[in-house]
Amino acid sequence: MSKAAASVAPLYLRVKRHILANIGSGKWAPSHRVPSENELVKSFGVSRMTANRALRELSDEGVLVRVAGVGSFVAEPKARAHPLEIRSIADEIRERGGVYRVEVVARERVRAVAKLAEDFRVAPRTELFYSSLVHFEDGRPVQLEDRHVLASIAPDYLDVDFTRVTPHDYLIEAAPLQEAEHVLRAVLPDARTARWLEMKRAEPCLLVVRRTWSGNAIASVANLHHPGSRYELSGRFRPQR
Repeated sequence: MSKAAASVAPLYLRVKRHILANIGSGKWAPSHRVPSENELVKSFGVSRMTANRALRELSDEGVLVRVAGVGSFVAEPKARAHPLEIRSIADEIRERGGVYRVEVVARERVRAVAKLAEDFRVAPRTELFYSSLVHFEDGRPVQLEDRHVLASIAPDYLDVDFTRVTPHDYLIEAAPLQEAEHVLRAVLPDARTARWLEMKRAEPCLLVVRRTWSGNAIASVANLHHPGSRYELSGRFRPQR
């Protein structure tokens, strides 16, 4: 933007751009306290209302976190995914420029009892496979994946090296996706989830319950927990005409 254009920009935009420039350059890292309303008023010669608008809009946009009585701070960057797309989390992380790593927590054969039988719409004690993985982005856990898979539709599931191939990528090949269902919930983590995702018990989780169909059968049911402070879902839609 030219100096002439900048000089005629609304005052609150000039304040916003100043803050964004410092964040974008890396000068103000996540958790850094940004200038207060009073400090912005003195620095830019603007009204308190103008300074407040700049800080409020940056907070609404997720750039800043405002703490009443304390100040405004640069927000931690959040991993972001589209709520309706079925993609490998490894691909999502790498496309954002992050470093992906996974830790396998558990894998075993189980039987469909109670709710599992209902979720898969199968007879009680039908054989299922279970896996639990923690997915990391730049060394921080962003997803705890607990997945059950219909054994008859993916018989080699427990033999897969999940440090090389994600469950999603394997299932796309072994049980081609026919249909999918997403249910989104805000929940508080239990002790196990909080431990693996390095969260406080009072911090909310974003839970995605994903059910997929292949060959007219329910192939997998996955509970995907994400730390609410480090992950968000967003999407853009165009209505049909």
